[in-house]
Amino acid sequence: MATSHVDKSALPKRRFGRTDMHITPVGFGAWAIGGPDWAVGWGPQDDNKSVAAIRHAVERGVNWIDTAAIYGLGHSEEMVGAALKEITADQRPYVFTKCGLIWDENDHSAMPKNVGAPASIRREVEASLKRLGVERIDLYQMHWPAQDGTPIEEYWRTLLDLKAEGKVRAVGLSNHNVEQLEAAERVGHVDTLQPPFSAIRREFAAAELPWCVAHETGVIVYSPMQAGLLTGAFNEARAKSLPADDWRSRNDEFKGDKLARNMKLAAAMKAVAERHNTTAAAVAVAWTLAWPGVTGAIVGARSPEQIDGWIDAASLTLKRRDLEEIAATIIATGAGAGPSLPPEA
Repeated sequence: MATSHVDKSALPKRRFGRTDMHITPVGFGAWAIGGPDWAVGWGPQDDNKSVAAIRHAVERGVNWIDTAAIYGLGHSEEMVGAALKEITADQRPYVFTKCGLIWDENDHSAMPKNVGAPASIRREVEASLKRLGVERIDLYQMHWPAQDGTPIEEYWRTLLDLKAEGKVRAVGLSNHNVEQLEAAERVGHVDTLQPPFSAIRREFAAAELPWCVAHETGVIVYSPMQAGLLTGAFNEARAKSLPADDWRSRNDEFKGDKLARNMKLAAAMKAVAERHNTTAAAVAVAWTLAWPGVTGAIVGARSPEQIDGWIDAASLTLKRRDLEEIAATIIATGAGAGPSLPPEA
């Protein structure tokens, strides 16, 4: 495959909350490249393609990667580390990862446990640094609220301590609600939040997003294409053919009436895409970026070709007409839940 020579400056950048980082509106999501053989895998992956995809994203100007220790039970971080070895220092992207999910070494198919104990987090950060092959993690996030009895104030203090010690550059929360954000903020500033957000899953826009705007907390949303549903390439036949080791085969959004509504919404994205001479995938991602307060969107890819399918989102500004048209389809179909139209900036 030919190497892209697009100038990195071609992609705009946004300041990431109060941090000193300025990130591109799209980042490389490394969940899928973790591979199969764990509770929430995406089926088999080609490791060579995974590394090539990361390199291609960086060549196209993407300047951050989001991964997590739990993705592939360490394998995703190892793939990111392998890709970083082949990227020159002047092109090195920011690396974001997460902690707080502990897997069972004897049963990889078991759901991980949500652990916030300080000693556990400290073991995790050292393991992630080693797998990634870096001296400092640019953003370290608590993946989910702890369920082991550790108060949020305690695990958040641990992350703040790691930042003060220089092991991580910034700290954030993922999948936490407003009440939890408030509790953490009283201990120390929440640099970032990572919530699920797409034209199908919109609840975040009503609650956590306004909080983040008010507190200057940077926001990187995940699953902006709703795990492929809004790419324009998905259909009922593909949904039925998903293998058992792909978590989407067990998800309600990929079945029955919900799938039918989601496909109508994807068709609306495709109509907007045609007006902009781009892809439905790019429109789906750009829709999340149209909400004031959203800094960036995490977009997954398993091959270099998939990068090219959504990279336009970084510089695509949807018009008010586009957003209103998508909102009308959301309302007409009843797809998902939450606010359907971004406020005018």
